[in-house]
Amino acid sequence: MGEDARLRAAVELAQAMAVAHTSREVAYAAAAGARDALGGAFAAVSVWERERGRLRVLANAGTLADGEARHPADESYPVHDFPEITGFPHGEPVGDDGTPRAWVETAAGGAAEDTGTAGGTEGGPAGAPYAGGGRAEMLRRRGRACCVVAPIVLHGRAWGELYVARNTDEPVFRRDDADFAAVLAAIIAAGIAQNERLEEVRRLAFTDPLTGLANRRAVDARLEEAMALHRSEAAVVSLAVCDINGLKRVNDEYGHAAGDRLLERFGSVLSLCGAMLPGALAARLGGDEFCLLAVGLPADEVVRAADELCRRAGRLEWGEGVACGVASTGDPIGPVRSARRLFRLADAAQYQAKAARAEKPVVAGREGPRDPVVRLADTPARPGGERPGGERRRFRGSAPR
Repeated sequence: MGEDARLRAAVELAQAMAVAHTSREVAYAAAAGARDALGGAFAAVSVWERERGRLRVLANAGTLADGEARHPADESYPVHDFPEITGFPHGEPVGDDGTPRAWVETAAGGAAEDTGTAGGTEGGPAGAPYAGGGRAEMLRRRGRACCVVAPIVLHGRAWGELYVARNTDEPVFRRDDADFAAVLAAIIAAGIAQNERLEEVRRLAFTDPLTGLANRRAVDARLEEAMALHRSEAAVVSLAVCDINGLKRVNDEYGHAAGDRLLERFGSVLSLCGAMLPGALAARLGGDEFCLLAVGLPADEVVRAADELCRRAGRLEWGEGVACGVASTGDPIGPVRSARRLFRLADAAQYQAKAARAEKPVVAGREGPRDPVVRLADTPARPGGERPGGERRRFRGSAPR
């Protein structure tokens, strides 16, 4: 591959990583781009998990062998079997200019010479610092002839590695291939760093800073996606809306710091109960309002989680429990075609629970605490929120507009 072709390949790799949306997509774009740029049959990007002492594979691209997957659930290897990564920045693998150095190894058990074919000889200018051992065995086991390995360095420390392999009918990687792999690893490091920054921005944009739960923006986005799934595939969508009782009294009597602690503590309880529902989103909508959003689960499971939430909230040191309303497309609540409609039904049920001082959740479409006023909660409001009989219902900021 000429210099112009390699330059184009490097640019394409950077562009593919830039348009990836998730860390999984970024890792795969890196592996696939490096495989194409180096003319390999297979490539992988792995991260060094220091706390586990293992190299964990994030993505595999190309021709996969038995036991390999595009996004492995837990393909990892003890770092002592591949100790090269631990050398940077304390020694090898580092070039004369102080940058991470890539190297080539063959299935024969040694570093490849500067020229040769698959199954070449040991030693040579390609000089792997730890040639042989685990990598040679892995190449043989998976029917590959050679590989080039380049450390991925992030924030001045070894983050992981890029690994590209060729089959037995392909030429062995040369020294210039290893040098190019080091360049690609640097591009990959820059792409990973950029993705980490974007992930942090996304986290801040969709996270409530006080409780660490999802925020209103995250709920709106997830609920719109959930309702689209409900309309297309009849997936059950359930929403539990909660309002902490007695927060104003806590703020007035003990100060806002105590009120914040109550909000934080309830947020932890909500997260705990949300764990009963696989894939559920626990969120703070604002003020004293919270919610649980579940997709694809029976309504009864969501009601059980809401019941447990009410029970645990009633045991908190401060506050006076929680008023909780649940609305689910799995219950007889009529057609629900929009996120706003589901939110209004859950909000109305929560209002009924609050008015009746219910210790359990009120579920839309099921029998629950009632009184002559709260039965109007889901009737259409007049302009300004006024309802029949002169009652004014406070439509809180939790409902999507």
